[in-house]
Order: sequence, then C-alpha cells, then structure tokens
Amino acid sequence: MRKLCPNIDRDDGLETVLEVPIPEEMFTSMGSNVTLRWQNMQTWMKAQTSDKWSAPVIAGRFNELRFLLYLVGSPLIPLQVQLGHTVHRPVRDSSIVRISMNPYHFVQASTAKYIVQQYTAATGGQAALNAVTSMCVTGQVKISASEFHQGDLSLEVKNSAAESGGFLLWQKNPDLWCLELVVSGCKVICGSNGKLSWRHSSNQQTPISQGPPRPLRRFLQGLDPRATALLFADAMCIGEKIINNDDCFILKLETSPAIREQQSGPNYEIIHHTIWGYFSQRSGLLVQFEDSRLLRMINKGDDTDVFWETSTESVIQDYKYVEGLNIAHSGKTRVKVFRYGEQSANHKREMEETWKIHEVDFNIWGLTAESFLPPSDIDKKKQDS
Repeated sequence: MRKLCPNIDRDDGLETVLEVPIPEEMFTSMGSNVTLRWQNMQTWMKAQTSDKWSAPVIAGRFNELRFLLYLVGSPLIPLQVQLGHTVHRPVRDSSIVRISMNPYHFVQASTAKYIVQQYTAATGGQAALNAVTSMCVTGQVKISASEFHQGDLSLEVKNSAAESGGFLLWQKNPDLWCLELVVSGCKVICGSNGKLSWRHSSNQQTPISQGPPRPLRRFLQGLDPRATALLFADAMCIGEKIINNDDCFILKLETSPAIREQQSGPNYEIIHHTIWGYFSQRSGLLVQFEDSRLLRMINKGDDTDVFWETSTESVIQDYKYVEGLNIAHSGKTRVKVFRYGEQSANHKREMEETWKIHEVDFNIWGLTAESFLPPSDIDKKKQDS
C-alpha cells in the first residue's frame, strides 16, 4: 500500500506521509504513468477542502460513496462490550439464564460458553488476549453495489464498477476507537470516545451524526478476539451449519429491549437487532459473522414512517498469528438493504465489500483517551445547547 506521496508545496521537499494508506490499485487507476498519477493524487489532496464538492454531479457521486462507506465500510453494533467481564464466568451469571429459568436455555447457554472458550484458546488464549491494551490496523477494501430495485427482482452486484480504497483503524477498547476510511477520493471519519460515537465525511459540509458509544462491526470480523469472545459470552447455541465445507456451531445473540431503546434516537427506532456467529468445529475460529437489523425512521410531519431492514453477512478468512494472537487477514461482506413503508415503494439493494489486512500492531505507545476526542463541532453544539 502507498504510504507516501510527493510534497504538495515544494517539489524539492520531503515526501508527505498519507494520513490513510491507499492500495496500489487505487494509485494505478489515477493515470497511465507514474508522473501523471502523482499529479492527479496531488490535485485530489488539494481538493479535499475546496468548494468543488458542491457541484451537483460531484456531490451526487460523493453522496453515493458516503452511503456505501457508512452502511458497508463503517457499520456499528448496538451493543456495548463490557471489558470488565470475564469470558469464563459461570453459566448461571449469563443474562439469558438469569432472565429465563428454562432448563433448555441453560443447556444452550452452557454449550455457547464452551464454544466461546474454545474460540478464546484458538485465537491465542486468555492471557494473550488480556495482554493487549490497544491496536492499530491498516488495510484495503473494494466496495461494489447494485442499484436500488423495486419489487422482488433478483439483484446483481456490479463488480466491474468496484470502488477501491484503504483504511486506518485505532483502538484502545471496544468503545474507544477511531476509523479513517478513504475510497475513490471520498473520506469518512468515525469514532467513539467512550461517551458518544460520531461519523462524518470530510468531503462535504454535512452534519456530524452522533449517538451513544458502540463498537465498530469491523472489530468483530476477526480483528479483536477478546471483544468477540465477550460479545458472545451471553449468546445461546441454536444449532449447527456447514459453512464452506466446514461444520460450524451457530451462536445467536438478541439485543434486549432496554439496549434497543438506549441506542435509538429522536428520529429513528431500532425495532430488532439479532447477531449470529458461526464457529468452526475443527479450528474453533469464527468463520462467519451475521447480523440483521430493522430500523423505523420517524417522520414527525405526516406520520409516514419508513422502515429500513439491513442484513449483513461476513465471511472471515486467512487467520494468521500476530504477536501471539490469531487474527483474520481477509474476508468478504455482503449487505442486503430493504426499504419499505406506507408512502415508500418497496426497494432493495445489495452491496459487497472485500477487505484485506496489511498491518496489525498491538500495544501502541502513547495512545491515550485524548487520542479519540470527537470533532470540535460536537463540543460546540453541546456548549450552545
């Protein structure tokens, strides 16, 4: 991946370090020769803060890119992972068992505990997981999508029109993280400081969206074994399934009504959110991660609410050991979106992201809570209110 580019201000100056590394494929597509590619990259970097993004054609393209990056590249999970808990706590302490005294639920929870313990061992063991205090990840993505279609027509993702890019990810714990994602010149920055999460695009003057702290879904795609184990510590084993010729246990986790209410906002309501994890019986590793969410967008003007149903499926591959931890280094995520409501025709769309991890570093020296401060606009809004 490209980490440096020529100095924009001085031809004889030192090379500039890119904030977010970009894949060679993205750099190659910028021109027919090296000189032209560097010139186009310089033009693109200078334009990041210009008024050119307000042109209707360019604005439309970047609205589309921002939609893909929000929904596919940087989705959040409406659950808080409690680091103070231990994966090996007794089954009777599981929230599901405390709520339901059904003996069958006790068996399901007990089986899930055993599967999570095997996963912990397969990813390096409890001691290795607990030794990690922070991490930094760089990688590349390729995102493609179908158009919005009405009715029950079959959809086809256009891989020929795939958008390439790279990302830089910092994390201190599941609620303390920052992601910078650049795809085809559109940059999205999102993060969480433990008290609130936010997300915005640097290319357009759009409002910064914010909400309660939530973990980034990308962490649960094989990057953070400890958070994954803690997330599924309260899950239930509901059966088995073959994934890519690999027999897997299925762990299911339902978001409670209290959490859904806490994660909902004034203009939207989370009706349900369900998570599934598929753990290999052979290796003990997480090989597929799925979640499904139904969201109701509240229109206070005329009571014509619109519903958004999103189903996401991630295949997780290429596990490699990094400093004693078994980390997934590639995978593919497919997203299906359905939009319907009284005044909205039924529409559906499919999107796909392939991703590859290039570098993973743990226990970053000097990374503190101050490294994850939200944009100044959010603090200004709080002061004004």
